[in-house]
Amino acid sequence: MSKPKIGNPITDIKVQATGDKTFKLSELKGSRVVLYFYPKDNTPGCTTEGQDFRDNYSKFKRRNTIVLGVSRDTLESHEKFKAKQKFPFDLIADADEKLCKKFDVIKEKNMYGKKVMGIERSTFVLDEQGVLRAEFRKVKVPGHVDAVLEEIKEL
Repeated sequence: MSKPKIGNPITDIKVQATGDKTFKLSELKGSRVVLYFYPKDNTPGCTTEGQDFRDNYSKFKRRNTIVLGVSRDTLESHEKFKAKQKFPFDLIADADEKLCKKFDVIKEKNMYGKKVMGIERSTFVLDEQGVLRAEFRKVKVPGHVDAVLEEIKEL
């Protein structure tokens, strides 16, 4: 599967999310969309990243932007993580890695000396027509949400 390119529309895909939602990316047209991919629920970096999006959520909302977190965790895990952290946005369960593969975020990682395949922390910004406008790969959590907000302001 080819990696999405800036300036190109994202092909449609059906996803499962918290709140018992199933939707297609195409149904989000008319709003900007931030898709942030993170490795695992309830881990330190992923929790901090989610909290940063939560704490700035009103700024995204004012700019007609939907925020969605994506990982390979189950919907059950996502529901608990979302409730515990009081996230005002939904989390997409991508256990089959369809969305992860579409955005080319599954990478070989080194965990405690073992090579494993996992999600490389990445964020993508889509405009109101579903066109990819920005991507952030190999994300470092501190300052990341501010950088995404700046990108949204430029749209």
